[in-house]
Amino acid sequence: PNPGWTSINRGVLICDECCSVHRSLGRHISIVKHLRHSGWPPALLQMVQTLASNGANSIWEHSLLDPAQVQSGRRKPNPQDKVHPTKSEFIRAKYQMLAFVHKLPCRDDDGVTTKDLSKQLHSSVRTGSLETCLRLLSLGAQANFFHPEKGTTPLHVAAKAGQILQAELLVVYGADPGAPDINGRTPMDYARQAGHMELAERLVECQYELTDRLAFYLCGRRPDHKNGHYIIPQMADRYTPNLDLSELAKAAKKKLQALNNRLFEELAMDVYDEVDRRENDAVWLTTQNHSTLVTERSAVPFLPVNPEYSATRNQGRQKLARFNAREFATLIIDILSDAKRRQQGKETSSPTVDPGIDDDQHDYDSVASDEDTDSELTTQNNNNTQRSNRAKSMDSSDLSDGPITLQEYLEVKKALASSEAKVQQLMKVNNNLSEELRRLQKEVWRVGGADPPTLSVAPHSHLHRRERQAFSMYEPGAAPGPTAHGPPALDSLAARLQPLNTPSGSKSERHGSGTDSDYDNTQTYELSLSMGRSSEEEGGGELGEPNPSLPCTEDVILKTEQVTKNIQELLRAAQEFKHDSFVPCSEKIHSAVTEMASLFPKRPALDAVHCSLRLLASSASRLQVECRKAAPSEPGAPAVDYQLLTQQVIQCAYDIAKAAKQLVTITTREKKQ
Repeated sequence: PNPGWTSINRGVLICDECCSVHRSLGRHISIVKHLRHSGWPPALLQMVQTLASNGANSIWEHSLLDPAQVQSGRRKPNPQDKVHPTKSEFIRAKYQMLAFVHKLPCRDDDGVTTKDLSKQLHSSVRTGSLETCLRLLSLGAQANFFHPEKGTTPLHVAAKAGQILQAELLVVYGADPGAPDINGRTPMDYARQAGHMELAERLVECQYELTDRLAFYLCGRRPDHKNGHYIIPQMADRYTPNLDLSELAKAAKKKLQALNNRLFEELAMDVYDEVDRRENDAVWLTTQNHSTLVTERSAVPFLPVNPEYSATRNQGRQKLARFNAREFATLIIDILSDAKRRQQGKETSSPTVDPGIDDDQHDYDSVASDEDTDSELTTQNNNNTQRSNRAKSMDSSDLSDGPITLQEYLEVKKALASSEAKVQQLMKVNNNLSEELRRLQKEVWRVGGADPPTLSVAPHSHLHRRERQAFSMYEPGAAPGPTAHGPPALDSLAARLQPLNTPSGSKSERHGSGTDSDYDNTQTYELSLSMGRSSEEEGGGELGEPNPSLPCTEDVILKTEQVTKNIQELLRAAQEFKHDSFVPCSEKIHSAVTEMASLFPKRPALDAVHCSLRLLASSASRLQVECRKAAPSEPGAPAVDYQLLTQQVIQCAYDIAKAAKQLVTITTREKKQ
């Protein structure tokens, strides 16, 4: 009764108890906002209320409403059930795992299904049926889909039809208000030409939502967007007695300006999310019954982890919570100033940007001193987002060492730059050593009169993609270091190369994105060797020499269908929580993958084929390793986190399907040529 909160992207109303769980999921799962104590753009509030009153909740509970599914034993918790673990587990299954959403019949090419859904969305947004569009989005329709025949995106269609609520929904799901159509016209242009001026103005606000909200957080004002798009607050005298920037602050600002646009946007989005967290915290603390509801479990002390981000970026996001009011305000002002500089650099001729205001000239709005509390800094705000971010809560031990200082921030950035250079150097040296080792090994075997063996060497396998990305997340990038000089002796080469080809012993980052892991590569290369045996036995080229031949397209498609069928069986088991079926399903998939890989030559001439086969083999091996964790454990062994395990299994299955699809595409293209 009387729900006080809403999940904007899910279109549902939620109570105080469930709000704490939603917030711990992260914004990429659930965008939470208070119905009465937060500032709302009228159209956004109307969109949420329309979805909630028209059964949006049934989209996320589809299978629970099916009488045939009652026998599965899954039920919706009662209001009297405990928040933890009963309600929290249900909420995670419902919104994070999408366990109850209607599943479409799988096709061989999942891209076609997504394209069909996106075309339906493109057509549906001209109507007022919000729940239909939300259902399509929940199934995978793309809000930024560019229709190849129409030359427009769904937001262009909604703008032309004057469907302001549809436009709000699309923007929440990531639609770009500034996206051009085939003739270069934006959705704002469509709305203006159709006479929908209110919608056109709202789309402009959506385009500048990030900077508008940062400014409003500090000074309680937003630009009107008719005379300029930026308000840049200035510190009050009581904040910093000397308004001249210190050398340290100038250096920090230069670092910020040196970031490329992608990294700058990521940092700005992270700060935006921290603003949202702090404002929701302030509302939460002022609206709850502290004696019954405000507990350690309901607190969200820092931004939840997003598995799609690198470990370094997630750590940086969490450390934003350690900035005090003054430090956080300084960072926001620097971001706003640089956002304006970058925008004016791209649009110097645009009449909507005020070129008469210098980058260093500010609208002088006082910002509260660091004696003020965060709740006093918090103001009511506009909370519409164009991004899909944020997941899972995390242990707060990283926040126990006090506020971060600007000096620490700069030292960390310098260390990251140095680490990136070392990583690049190691990668390059490792590649050179691997090639030299192969050449010398082949020469030794040739002199000895024997056929050279195939080396199971994986260049820089110790540097997984997630770790490599982590070093460059907040830095423009460091140049690779120097390469190795002169070929050393074979024994020395082997000794130096061995540590680089040994899988990392650390498992500390396994909770990350799930797309990479620290598993031993032995199985991968054993499978890779078995892939090529049939082609070698058939005389498909001398061992070690590239083979330009490709299998028949029909054979590849047939094997892909078998792989897909087995993956579907595994996913059904995951959906129905039949963890004991994981191992037999993974064995079937591994067998099907081996059969498919055996169609291709052991040394394919095309790099694309080689990479796809590597992904196929490694993903199948990783899947086996993960699925074995679901087997009954010994008495006294740690309990298995089946939620995390299921995520890893699904990611491996996705990688297998992706690799199989790539092989079909490459084979079809090459045969046509």
